[in-house]
Amino acid sequence: MIERKLYLSKLISAKENGFPKIITGVRRCGKSYLLKEIYIKYLLEKGIQEKNIIIIELDDLRNVRYRNPIELDKCIREKCDVNTMNFVFIDEIQLVSTIVNPLYTEGKYVIAKNNDKDVISFVEVVLGLSREKYIDLYATGSNSKMLSTDVITEFRDKASNISLSPLSFEEFSKYKNDSSSDTIFEYMRYGGMPLAVLKNSEEKKEYLKSLFETTYFKDIIEHNKLRKSDALDSLCNIISEGTGQLFNSQKISNTYKSVTKEQIDKDTIRQYIDYFIDAFILKEATRFDVKGNREIGALRKYYFVDNGLRNARLNFAYEDEGQMLENMVYNELIYNGYTVNVGAFEKYEKDRNGKSIRNTYEIDFIAKKGNKKYYIQISENLSSPETRRREMRPFRELNDSFQKIIVVNKPLEETIDSKGFIIIGVADFLLRFIK
Repeated sequence: MIERKLYLSKLISAKENGFPKIITGVRRCGKSYLLKEIYIKYLLEKGIQEKNIIIIELDDLRNVRYRNPIELDKCIREKCDVNTMNFVFIDEIQLVSTIVNPLYTEGKYVIAKNNDKDVISFVEVVLGLSREKYIDLYATGSNSKMLSTDVITEFRDKASNISLSPLSFEEFSKYKNDSSSDTIFEYMRYGGMPLAVLKNSEEKKEYLKSLFETTYFKDIIEHNKLRKSDALDSLCNIISEGTGQLFNSQKISNTYKSVTKEQIDKDTIRQYIDYFIDAFILKEATRFDVKGNREIGALRKYYFVDNGLRNARLNFAYEDEGQMLENMVYNELIYNGYTVNVGAFEKYEKDRNGKSIRNTYEIDFIAKKGNKKYYIQISENLSSPETRRREMRPFRELNDSFQKIIVVNKPLEETIDSKGFIIIGVADFLLRFIK
């Protein structure tokens, strides 16, 4: 069993808190496994009786009648013992149809249309059941209806949302019982999608590439009622190749035109990027003015939720270790509870002719968590004096209390240079330093 201790602890903390638990995350990241294998095992060990654990798997044809929200609500209420706590798990809840309120259809069940107002959906079922003192409810879904942030918005302040990611490097290295350089590279290349982890190299490649074609693009097209995926496909490739680069919609539009020889306007680009973000495939890092203490400009960096998914878009043929390392570190910071921005600041300096010019400095990440505040630079290799000067220069131009860190793709233990900057190998940084 692959352990997912962080998410198990979140479920335990939310247990019986009076709110439904909504498990969200990119498809195939292990939501159902977390609930039906790991969490139920925990409940049984704590003495919960099997009869008080109710599982409704809506993708099972034997349960097809419960895709009607009223029938699902009725079924669960009948199965629950009102004299004790019942743990209810609804899997694939997006399969529940949205129907017109039967009060307006002479008691008949009629599938709702987009413009129908008085409707009943899985949202009403989940919220209604969770109001019962004897029900502790958990729900997952595995297509765009449930993965979309639209659903999270509907449950805002009425549910406990647990956002699940693919395996972190800590989880991956524990499963492999190894944190060597070879294991780091395997993780940077193939990522931590749970089913991919269990396969050999060639099987990993085929599985990860197929996820986009058979799952992710299909979901986005279905949810957003798009006619075709060509633009999505090209846009996804552009962002994959530009991992760690600063983008805005116009820049991406220009790149799209140069690659495809076709025009796509910047508003459509922004909309398509939002589709990827809504499906939890991409994450967006905004720029933050270090000296002005505010977000600035329209430029953004985009990172894939999983390195393997990013590399699959490039057919595993463009292995820039610097980009892979940066994508991985970003995800690991998020996994460990940090808020992350891209750092930027301006400084007026003299050029060779003594003329005053304005230079812009970039810092890969500003990471904050409680009283921990870090400036982080990512470097594939610091052996070159030129690279070392380039990576450290933004730090030398700053004079504040943030700890300044350079993460290197080498098996280095933490050291501190003469300027007080920390230089640390990626494994030590991920497995110890940011905990």
